[in-house]
Amino acid sequence: MSARIIMVTGGQRSGKSVFAENMALRLAEHPVYLATAQILDDEMRRRVEAHRERRRERWRNVESPLMIAGTQLADGEVVLIDCLTIWASNWFFKLGEDTDAALAEMKAQLDLLFGRPLTYIIVTNEIGLGGVSENAMRRQFTDLQGAINQYVASLAHEVYLTVSGIPVKIKP
Repeated sequence: MSARIIMVTGGQRSGKSVFAENMALRLAEHPVYLATAQILDDEMRRRVEAHRERRRERWRNVESPLMIAGTQLADGEVVLIDCLTIWASNWFFKLGEDTDAALAEMKAQLDLLFGRPLTYIIVTNEIGLGGVSENAMRRQFTDLQGAINQYVASLAHEVYLTVSGIPVKIKP
C-alpha cells in the first residue's frame, strides 16, 4: 500500500477545515489531527480552541510545528494536516525568511512523510488570489506558499478547492 494524498485548499474561512475533518471521519473511526500551529497570541489561541472543540474525543491530536515527518503514526492511519500555510510560516521565520531553504526543508519533510502507507488530508490556503502585496516579506511568503502548494498538488491524488463552504473537486 502506498500513501494516498488529498489536498484541500481555499481562502481563509472558506470551510476547508470542516470539509477536511468530515472527510477524515468518513475514512477512519479515529483519525490523527496533525496540528502545525504555534499559539503565539490570544487570537490564535481562540482559533485552536475552536478547532479542538469541534474535534472532541474521536481524534488523536499531535502537535508538530516543524518536523512533521517525525510524527509517530501507524500504517493505514488517516492523518489530517492542518495547515500547510501555518507550517510554511513556521519554516519561513525559523530560517530567517529564506524561501529557498524553507521550501527545501518542507519538501524533504513531506517526502519522508509521504513515504509511509497512510492517507493524508492536507489543508492549505490560497493566499495569492488577492493581488500582489506592497510588502516584500509578504511577497516572499506568498511565493513560498504557492510553491509548496504546487508541490503537494502535484503529488496529490485528489485536490479540492473550497469556496464559501462549497468544496469543488479540481483533481483528478
